Amino acid sequence: MTYRISLLLLLFSSIATTVLAQRPAPNDEKPRKILLMGGVAHVGNGTLIENSAIGLADGKISFIMDARGFKPDPRSFDTLIYLEGKHVYPGFISIGSILGLSELELVRATNDFRESGSINPGARTLIAYNTDSRVIPTVRDNGILTAQVAPQGGLISGTSSVVQLDAWNYEDAVVKTDDGIWVNWPSMRVFKGSWADPEDEQRERNERDLQNLLKQFEEASSYAKDRPAVKNSHLEAMKGLFDGSKSLFVRCDYAREIVEAVQASERYGMRLVIVGGADSWRVATLLKEKNVPVVIERTHSLPYREDEDVDLPYKLPALLKKSGVLFAITDQGFWQHRNLPFQAGTAAGYGLSREEAVSSITLNAAKILGIDTFCGSLEDGKDATLFVSKGDALEMTGNSVMMAFIQGREIVLDSYQKELYRRYMKKYGLKEQP
Repeated sequence: MTYRISLLLLLFSSIATTVLAQRPAPNDEKPRKILLMGGVAHVGNGTLIENSAIGLADGKISFIMDARGFKPDPRSFDTLIYLEGKHVYPGFISIGSILGLSELELVRATNDFRESGSINPGARTLIAYNTDSRVIPTVRDNGILTAQVAPQGGLISGTSSVVQLDAWNYEDAVVKTDDGIWVNWPSMRVFKGSWADPEDEQRERNERDLQNLLKQFEEASSYAKDRPAVKNSHLEAMKGLFDGSKSLFVRCDYAREIVEAVQASERYGMRLVIVGGADSWRVATLLKEKNVPVVIERTHSLPYREDEDVDLPYKLPALLKKSGVLFAITDQGFWQHRNLPFQAGTAAGYGLSREEAVSSITLNAAKILGIDTFCGSLEDGKDATLFVSKGDALEMTGNSVMMAFIQGREIVLDSYQKELYRRYMKKYGLKEQP
C-alpha cells in the first residue's frame, strides 16, 4: 500500500512539473514604446483603417491614425514593426467562461466552478482562478486576451470577475473584481415525454424555485438598505446589485423567463444582462426599451424550438442588432472559447457586417462588462491589449496570431499543442509550416 501511494505521488508530481514547464511564463518586462505600421486595423467600434499607424507607450495606445503621409521618427520608439497588410484587432473578450476554473473535465479535482447547494452568491471565482492552466495559452492563440470567469450551478451560482490572460497569479490577472452575480433563472417551460417528470411536478418545482429566488432578491434589497450590524455573507455579496457596482447575469432562453427576469430586475433596480437568450429576438422591443443587453451563447448551435429556422442561431445577432439591442457573442465551457472568433464570423455571414461581428466580441463585450473606458477597442488612451493576425481572425483559415500584447507587454505565444507539433515534426524530419 505504501509503495502504491508513493508511486502515485511521484506520478502526480511529475505531471504537475510537466504541466508547469509547458506553460509560458508571463512577461514581466516594462512595456516598450512600439510603433505598428501598415496593418489593417479593425478598431472594434465598427470602423476600419486599411493602412494604420498605432503607437504603444506605457501600456496604453498613444495614438492610432491612417499611416498614409505619416513619417515616424525612429528615435521616438524603442521598436518599429512593419506589418505589411497584416490584421490588427483589439484583444477578443470572452464572457461567462470557466477558463482557469477547469483543467480536465473528467477529473473532478481539477474542476472548481460549482459550489454545493443552490444559493451561493458569495462564491467568488477570482480566488479559484488558476493562472497556470495550460488551456489558457491555447485560447490566447486565437486572440482571446481577456475573459470574464463565471461560476455555474445552483439557483444563484456566485460572483464573477474579469481577468487578463497573462499573469503569475489572480491578483496580477484581475481587470475588474467581482463584477456580477450569476443566476440560473428557473425554467418556465413544461416538457412532455416519457423521460420527463409529470407536468404538475414540473410546474410546482419551477414555481417553488422562482419564489425562492425572488425571496433572495427581496432579502438582499432590504439588507442593502438597512445596513444591519450583523453581517450575512450571502446578502453582503449581493449588495452591489443595488448600488450599480455589480450586474445581474441571468442564464435563460425562454421568452417568458426573459420577461420575468426583466420585470424582477426593474422592481429591485438591478442592472440586468441576459445570457443565452435564444428567444431574445421575440422580446427585443422590451429589451431595447429597458436597456437590457444580451450575451448570445454560441451561434454554432441548433434552434431552440423544433419549428424555427435551422439557421436562426446564426441570424440571432443580426436580429438583435436590427432591433437596437446591445449584444455580445460568447461560447460555453472553457477550452471551447478558443472558437469565439469563429462564432462571430458565422454571424458575419448571416446579417452582420464584418466590423459589427468584431464589435460583438470586443467593444460590445467590454460595454456589457463595464470595462469599455479602457478596453475593447483600438482607441487613444485605452490599454494596449491587442493582437496581430496574418489573415482575417474571424475565419478559421485566416486566424493566425503572430504577436499579441496585453497592457503593452508582448506575450509569449506558445502552448502544449505547439510543443507537440515541433516535437513530432522534428522526430520525422519534416519542415515546420510558418
